Amino acid sequence: MWAPSPALAAGKIYYGSRAGMQVTVVSIGGLDTAKAVIRTKHTREDAAAFCREYVGKVTPDCVREELQTPLNDEISADCVRGTFVDFRGNRYRFGGPNRDPDVTAKYRIVSLPSGEVADGSSASGYPVNIDIFRALCPSRAPGTE
Repeated sequence: MWAPSPALAAGKIYYGSRAGMQVTVVSIGGLDTAKAVIRTKHTREDAAAFCREYVGKVTPDCVREELQTPLNDEISADCVRGTFVDFRGNRYRFGGPNRDPDVTAKYRIVSLPSGEVADGSSASGYPVNIDIFRALCPSRAPGTE
């Protein structure tokens, strides 16, 4: 049985790979459907988490700068087609289990329209993107990495 990621269960979801790059979940709808959506808000608490966990110090300037990070307030997916959109409006396709022995990722995440396949590393965006897809379409990518 699928269990939500610890961040989503806590009402948080990550928008980036650095510590504290999180937003607060406001609403969830249509999971595992063609119109899955998670709406979020980038709160002062979220910005302070980034400043504390990544920058190492919570200051008014750090919080203000983090709150200015350009992010969409929702992520969405067509779970039937396996496509999804991240917090920056980038589009991806979930390609099912990875069969390439040279790639460490458990699943294939393909950037649209470039066709580039994430290799499983943080630099490729894989950990954040698989968590976004898993949050929206839990039956398509169950389990943990």
